[in-house]
Amino acid sequence: MLGYSDEKKEGLYELVEVPEEFGPVERLVDDYKIKAFAFSQDDYNEWYFTDNTPFQRRIAPAGVLANDLMAIFLTKYHSVVGLHTEEELRFHTPVFAGERVTLTGRYVDKYIKRGMGHVVLDTMAHGEDGRLVMQHHGTEVMRVAAGAVVGRQSAEAVPKRVTGEFDKDREPATAARLDLHPGTPTETLTKVTHQDQMSVFSLAGQYVRNVHNDLDIARRAGLEKTLMQGQQQVCYAIELMTRFFGAAWFTSGRLRVKFIAPVYVDEIIEVQGVVTGASSDDEGERLDLEVWIRNGAGALSTVGWASARPGG
Repeated sequence: MLGYSDEKKEGLYELVEVPEEFGPVERLVDDYKIKAFAFSQDDYNEWYFTDNTPFQRRIAPAGVLANDLMAIFLTKYHSVVGLHTEEELRFHTPVFAGERVTLTGRYVDKYIKRGMGHVVLDTMAHGEDGRLVMQHHGTEVMRVAAGAVVGRQSAEAVPKRVTGEFDKDREPATAARLDLHPGTPTETLTKVTHQDQMSVFSLAGQYVRNVHNDLDIARRAGLEKTLMQGQQQVCYAIELMTRFFGAAWFTSGRLRVKFIAPVYVDEIIEVQGVVTGASSDDEGERLDLEVWIRNGAGALSTVGWASARPGG
């Protein structure tokens, strides 16, 4: 459990304090947690079940703590009926199987835009030895019914618009290299949004009820079906980038996405990316990509940008 309190605030924009601290909260990344996450994502990479990894020890999926970091506000708030609009994750080191990690976070901003209340949450996870494992920066709409905003574009326009277009005559790349030509696509990852997997991901096992795991709540929010959590889509993108960058994703991966259209239960979705070029920072050269997810209707549901240091 995330360490929930019996005395919680309603999930209302007006009740959010800035800054407002969350944690520390401990999470044990044990065999059960790894297997539950692998089931929810349908991701059974050998690294998550054996010691045959680039790190000489069994590791957890890179996204195994993504939902815990985003949901840390539930230690003080009741479940919020709202909309996750933006997400950014940075990966620094893998989490090892059996490791106890510490999560901390805070609300760092709140503002009204287009009549909707937005809150900004920063969180991070540290390993048992104090090393920084990963960071989360996310924006959520509060004080609105999900049905009032789902299905219309909620993200701001960005300078580098992701279109999901690429040269279909170019052979997809199976592994990252700095010399990959801009326009080279990744392989396509196909997923099916099953309710049992969505429920596991969206904390049904921790007695959390929301529009992602409870049909009655979804319909009261104005939805015909349960809605896939944006963070679960993020983890699909993480899986694609893990396949593409390999071990380097766990030590240098960066992912920023915006959610622009819904994904519902029982849809077949596609996750893909395209190389846009190379860049550099204080730690070395990075390969940059655009990434996107198409929902069952073929429309872009999540768009974003990813990068890592190949071989780093």
